[in-house]
Amino acid sequence: MTRASVAGFPVVHAVTDSAAIMREEFLMRALSLMRTLGPRGALHLRSSKASGRRMYDIATTLAMYQRETRCWLVVNDRVDIAAAVGARGAQLASHSLRIAEALLVSPELPVGASVHSVKEAIEAEAAGASWCVAGTVFETPSHAGRLPARVEFVAKVAGAVHIPVIAIGGVRPEDVGALKRAGAHGIATIRGAAWDLESEPVESADLLLKTRLPVGPESDFLEPVSRYISAYDSDSGIGRDDHPDGERSTEAADT
Repeated sequence: MTRASVAGFPVVHAVTDSAAIMREEFLMRALSLMRTLGPRGALHLRSSKASGRRMYDIATTLAMYQRETRCWLVVNDRVDIAAAVGARGAQLASHSLRIAEALLVSPELPVGASVHSVKEAIEAEAAGASWCVAGTVFETPSHAGRLPARVEFVAKVAGAVHIPVIAIGGVRPEDVGALKRAGAHGIATIRGAAWDLESEPVESADLLLKTRLPVGPESDFLEPVSRYISAYDSDSGIGRDDHPDGERSTEAADT
């Protein structure tokens, strides 16, 4: 398989960062998240600080979880590790191997490309990318000061390529409807995965990120990322920001 099928490609992508994978409870959190997402989700293993050995060891365990949960494992940057552990794909950034080079390393491994312009998306598809992750859609703490592309950018990318487009950057559950209507196949989130959430029942809304939709009082625990799945499936429009230009209230923090 060299191209990801739109029908079977995950719609919610939970992305790690360097701090997440250093947490003692990371693997427990990852398993909980992957069980919740199942085949409709993907976990992107990403770190700018972990050694190759550390990444391989973590990816090996996550690949086992992938087989159990059917949630995709995507390894960022390290095509060799993705291929070695049997990940479902690799995600390439601007500092990674180019797509053609990555496909030389592992021709059958689907690869995605991180893009920040329509031109980059078109070039990525032409080079053999199976999907593209487009952003930054909304401003985030990790990209503070970068002018966000907003929903219109996602619409332009989706209209220019045939591969799935995943929107990333400050995406909240209530943004999913607008992004979906703009042509996004799905969304990616780092903070929305709540990597720092304690691995125990939630008894206070304060334990959840402000960007999450509220948990009902009848629930002891609800995996925060499940709100993205619910928002993706919902056609009621409740709790979603449908402003055409993607502008949102600044009262809530970005994802």
